[in-house]
Amino acid sequence: MAKSSFVSLILSILYIASTATSASTASSSVGAANFIKASCTATTYPALCVQSLSLYATSINQSPRQLIQTALAVSLDKAQSTKSFVYKLTRFKGVKPREKAAIKDCFEEIDDTVDRLAKSVKELKSMGSSKGQDFQWHISNVQTWISAGLTDENTCVDGFAGKALDGRIKNSIKARFVHVERVTSNALALINKFGSKS
Repeated sequence: MAKSSFVSLILSILYIASTATSASTASSSVGAANFIKASCTATTYPALCVQSLSLYATSINQSPRQLIQTALAVSLDKAQSTKSFVYKLTRFKGVKPREKAAIKDCFEEIDDTVDRLAKSVKELKSMGSSKGQDFQWHISNVQTWISAGLTDENTCVDGFAGKALDGRIKNSIKARFVHVERVTSNALALINKFGSKS
């Protein structure tokens, strides 16, 4: 009898502990989601910002530093998948010479973007707990590289200007580059906000 009372007591304690843990996890998730929404109001594309970062709410929690690192990692991931897509297009046969030249230019631009975003991710990681001028130096590097990456993305889309290049290839490249440009622009806005507060 005493054994069954003891087991009941243990089970009750475990149940209460697990309920408290799941309640605190739920509360933490809600806090992280609200933090992401509030942070994304500083961006040009807030709905996209919330959508692309909400998947990582538990790792972001309510950390501004984790938020910018995640935003930049999302941007890098999108740029890398776009680079793979454009690389496949460079292998297409039967593409008009002007289209082929525009695709090749786009590949070079997205390759530069990937490189700059990768450097930015490393820079944020190496920033550690830097303060003052050292902190601003790291942030300035990241801002410069991301801005250059945004210019690369726009240059690709500009290369498809004119009706002669209208078609499925232009539309698919443009859609991907616009998406990369938007998540990158959002990342830059979050980094600018982070840099101005610290």
